[in-house]
Amino acid sequence: MFLSMNWIKDFVDLSGLDELSLINQFSLSTAEVENDIQFKGADISGIVVAQIKSVENHPESKKLHLLKVDIGESELIDVVCGAPNVKVGMKTAFAKVGAKIGEIEIAPRPLAGHMSYGMCCSESEIGISDNHSGIMEITDDIPLGTDIKEAYAVDDIIFEVDNKSLTNRPDLWSHYGIAREFAAIAKRPLKPLDFDDLTKYDSLPKVDMKIEDKLCQRYSCLQFENISRNQAPVNMRIRLYYCGMRAINFLADMTNYLMLEMGQPMHAFDSRKVENIRIKRFDHDFKFRTLDGVERNIDTDTLMICNGDTPVAIAGIMGGLDSEIVEDTHTLTLESATFDATSIRKSTVRLSHRTDASMRYEKSLDPELTVAAIARFVYLLKQYDGGVEVVSSLTDEIAYRYPEVTLSFDKAYVDRYTGIEIDNDTIVSTLERLGFSVSVDGDDFTVVVPSWRATKDVTIKADIIEEITRIYGYDNFEIHTASAPLFPTRPEPCKKDEDNIKDILVKRFALHELHSYVWNYADELKELGIANIGEIKLMNASNPNIETIRKTMIPTQLCQVKSNIGYAPEFGIFEVGRVVSGMTEDNLCIENKILGITLYKKGMDVRSLYFKLKSIIEVLVDELKHKDVSFEKIEAQYDYEHPTNLNAVIVDGKVIGRLGIVHPTVMKKLDKRACVVFAEIDVDKFAAIASDSIVYREPSKFPGIDIDLSFLTGRFAPIKAAIDAAHCELIKAVDVIDIYEDAENSSIAVRLTFSDNTRTLTRDEVTSVSDAIVAELEKDGIKLKG
Repeated sequence: MFLSMNWIKDFVDLSGLDELSLINQFSLSTAEVENDIQFKGADISGIVVAQIKSVENHPESKKLHLLKVDIGESELIDVVCGAPNVKVGMKTAFAKVGAKIGEIEIAPRPLAGHMSYGMCCSESEIGISDNHSGIMEITDDIPLGTDIKEAYAVDDIIFEVDNKSLTNRPDLWSHYGIAREFAAIAKRPLKPLDFDDLTKYDSLPKVDMKIEDKLCQRYSCLQFENISRNQAPVNMRIRLYYCGMRAINFLADMTNYLMLEMGQPMHAFDSRKVENIRIKRFDHDFKFRTLDGVERNIDTDTLMICNGDTPVAIAGIMGGLDSEIVEDTHTLTLESATFDATSIRKSTVRLSHRTDASMRYEKSLDPELTVAAIARFVYLLKQYDGGVEVVSSLTDEIAYRYPEVTLSFDKAYVDRYTGIEIDNDTIVSTLERLGFSVSVDGDDFTVVVPSWRATKDVTIKADIIEEITRIYGYDNFEIHTASAPLFPTRPEPCKKDEDNIKDILVKRFALHELHSYVWNYADELKELGIANIGEIKLMNASNPNIETIRKTMIPTQLCQVKSNIGYAPEFGIFEVGRVVSGMTEDNLCIENKILGITLYKKGMDVRSLYFKLKSIIEVLVDELKHKDVSFEKIEAQYDYEHPTNLNAVIVDGKVIGRLGIVHPTVMKKLDKRACVVFAEIDVDKFAAIASDSIVYREPSKFPGIDIDLSFLTGRFAPIKAAIDAAHCELIKAVDVIDIYEDAENSSIAVRLTFSDNTRTLTRDEVTSVSDAIVAELEKDGIKLKG
C-alpha cells in the first residue's frame, strides 16, 4: 500500500521533524516499510502555469501547431506543439527554457522549420497522472507564471508499506489510521476529521433499504441530487495517482479518496437505477457483469447488493456495469457498509477477483466507520460541488456490532512483561495517543479498546503491552541477558529415529536430503505419464496445478529427479515428509510420515542399483533396531511402480514399507538411458518397532566350512526359504556371491558358512545339510547349475 506524507500531514503537524526518520521509526514500531521511498516532483523544475494566446496550424505538418504562450512575462513565447487538444485561452503547464523534466533539460530547438522556446506538458510528463493524450488543462484560477509546484501538491514523499504486515490491523489501511501512528510516534496531537452534520437531514424520507442476510453487518446509505461536477480536483487526482489509483470521474474518485483516507470502501450508485436496496444471497447460480466488463459466475454463497430482486453489485468486491456512474449522472445513492470478512475473502477466491475494497473488508473493518465515512463524504462533496443537495435522511441498519473490549491490568504486569520500568504517565499518554480510553486507580489501569482496534486486533492484556512497548521503542530497551531455568527433554522415539535415519543416509550413503510441499504437481506428473492420485483436493485452489494433496511421496521425488538428471550421472535423494492417505470420520486428514528414497544412475544396471537400495534399508533396520529385514513380492498399486519388481519391506512380521523399480513407461519419459529405484518407509511404523538388544557372539576357535551353491533361478526368496526350512544351527551366514542373467537363463550363487564353537565340523555333516537344501529346492523345480 502506497502512502502520501502530504496526506498524513493533513492530520498531524510534523513541522520541524525529519520525515524520513519518522518513516523509519514507523517501520520499527508499526509496519514494515519497503526500501524504495519515492520523492515525487523532485525530478522536475521550471514548469509554470501558462495560457495559450494563439493557435496556428503548422504549414508543413498536419499534427503540429504554432502557439503563442503567455507565462505572465512581458513577451509571448513561440512554441511548436503537437498535442491534439490545444485551443486559444487554454491554461496549461509550460516548461520554460532551462526547465528540467527528469534528465531532460528544455532548450530552444527547431521543430519542422520553426523555433520552439519551451514545451507544453501533459500530466504524464509532469508525473502527476498517466494521461498523455494531450497537454494538461488547468481550469483553476491561478495567476500565470505560478510554479506548478506552488499551484498543486506535486512535491510529495511516497512510501510503501508491506500489506502482509497490516493483516491484523484494518485501521492501518487508511491515511488517517497511519497518521494516528505518526502522531503517537512523534508525540504530536492528531487533528480531527471534518464531518457534515447528518442529523439535519433527519426530516427527509429514508432510502428503501433492508438487510436480508446476516453476512452484512451494517449498511448505511444517503441520496444526493444536483451533482454537476464531472472531474475531481487536481490535488485529489494527484494523491490518488501517487497512491496507485487512476482517476475515473468525480464521484468514483471521491469514493476511492475516502477509502484511502479513512479505510472505508464506499460505492456510488446512479439513483435512477437503484430504488429499493436489498442485501441478500440468491438460491441459484447466475451470471453477473461487473464494472470492469467481465461476466462472472455468482453462486449461492456470494452476497449481493440488489435493486429489489435484480443484482447491482457484488457486496464488498465490485459494482455492476448496469448501475455505474456515467457522465450524465446527477443523482447518487451512496453506500457505506461492512460485511463478514470470511465471506468476502471466500467470495474473492471463488471469483478469482480481489479489489482494493475487498482487501479491506477481508481484514474485519470496524462497522462504526460507515456513518462517519458518509459524513466525511458529504463534507468534501459540498466543498467541491456547492450546488449538491441531500435528498434523503441517513438510512442505517445494523445487523452486528463487535463487543466492546475492556482490559484491566496493573503496573507490575507491565513491568514483568517488558522487563523495564515505564512510568504510569508514559503508559497513559501512549495508549491515549493511540485512541484507547484509560482510567487509572493508583497502579491499576482499565483500558477500553477503540472500536477500530477491537474487531480482531487487541483482545488480551498482552496486546496492550505490545502497544506500549512498540511506541516506547524496542531500541530503547536496555540489553541484558535473561535468566531462565533450562531442563533437558527426551526426544520422542519417532523424532529420534528420524534424525538417526537422516544421519545414516547422509553420512554413510552420501544421499541428498530434499524438502517438498505436500501436494502433487499435476503438470509435471502428466509429463511423466503418472496419474495425479490423492484422497484430498483443495477447494478454490489458487493454482489448479497444486490442488491435490499427495498420497505417496515417490511421484514428487521422480519430478525432482527429472529436474536434476543433467547435473550428475548418479545420485540419491531422500525426504522425511507427509502424505495423506484418507479422512477420518471427523473429516480430518489422516497424515502419515513417510521416508522416501530414490536412487538414479545412468546406464542399464538396474539390478545393482536395486540391491544397493535393499542394502540401505537393511542397514537402517540393523543399525537402529538390530533386526533382520525380509522382502516379499507384492502387487503394484500405482502406475509408476514396476508390475513385477515390487516388494514389501517386512520387519518382525509387519509391513513397514515397499521397495521397487520405476515402471518402464515412466522411465522412458524420465530418462530412457538410466535406471531409477525407490523405497517408501512408514516412519511411525518404523519407530514403533522395539529395538532388540545387541547380542555379541563369540567367534569359533575352530575352522569353519564354506559351501557354494549355484541355482538356476532368478529369485532368491525360495532359496532363502529352503535354507530356513533346514533348521540348521550350524549355518552362521548366508551370502549372495554372484548373480548371472542372460537371454535364456538366470542363476544365483550363494555361500553357506558353517561353524561350531565346540568342535571342528566334518565335510559329511555339512554336505548332508546342503544336500537337503538342494533336494527341497528341486521339489519347486529349482536345480543346481551344472
